[in-house]
Amino acid sequence: MWHDIRWMNITANALFGMVLLALMASGVWWVIQRPMFTLAAIRVEAMHTEPLRHVDALTIRNAAIPKIRGNFFTANLDAVRAAFESVPWVRRASVQREWPNKLTVRLEEHAVLGTWGEDGRLISVRGDVFTANLAEAEEDAELISLSGPDGSEKEVLAQYQLFQQWFSRIHLAPEAVRYSNRYAWSVRLNNGMQVELGRVQDGTTLESRVNQLMTVYPQLIASLQDSIQSVDMRYPNGLALKSSHGAIGLKKQTKASGKT
Repeated sequence: MWHDIRWMNITANALFGMVLLALMASGVWWVIQRPMFTLAAIRVEAMHTEPLRHVDALTIRNAAIPKIRGNFFTANLDAVRAAFESVPWVRRASVQREWPNKLTVRLEEHAVLGTWGEDGRLISVRGDVFTANLAEAEEDAELISLSGPDGSEKEVLAQYQLFQQWFSRIHLAPEAVRYSNRYAWSVRLNNGMQVELGRVQDGTTLESRVNQLMTVYPQLIASLQDSIQSVDMRYPNGLALKSSHGAIGLKKQTKASGKT
């Protein structure tokens, strides 16, 4: 009998605890559903010192706000962050709750560098590819053109930066860099000249070919002026040049045996 009373007390205590927890949960749920915790405002500001240039209230109202669910307590901050990062020009967002019914969202915009590929996408100075209004991008900077296989964005950006350094020695700059599906590189410079550099054989291939071009470039300019259209540096012992006057082949010592 004593054992029965003991187990009855344990069972009663357990049931009482469960009822108490249920009442507490119901109370908490009732409190957090009060109208005072309905989101009344979402404050948006720049993540860094630079002001936001492209993200405005209308864009946010159309692209982000409809995706936000819940109130001050129940809103999923990861979902809110994802909603804002889906807005054109937004690179990164961070979200914080502000008692009792507000959210603070800080945004970092993409800094555009140029276009990527042939489908109208843009690429940032960090190598992030994104979709936004091209006309707005053209207001920010003089866009260059970069292209390459999917997943090669960071590699193409890094090579573009090297081309900038190398060609600056002859006061030229790349306007377009293309990395083909066959892993061959080509550059269009700001004087309109197209330079074919081919595939990389080792860590010095591209720089060596650029240096070879820069060695003869003053002579080419002296004789051909601004008529050079393209230069093919894929020959191991020379180069092929196309100008408005016709095609020219130049060799260093022996006849080129083929392209690489």
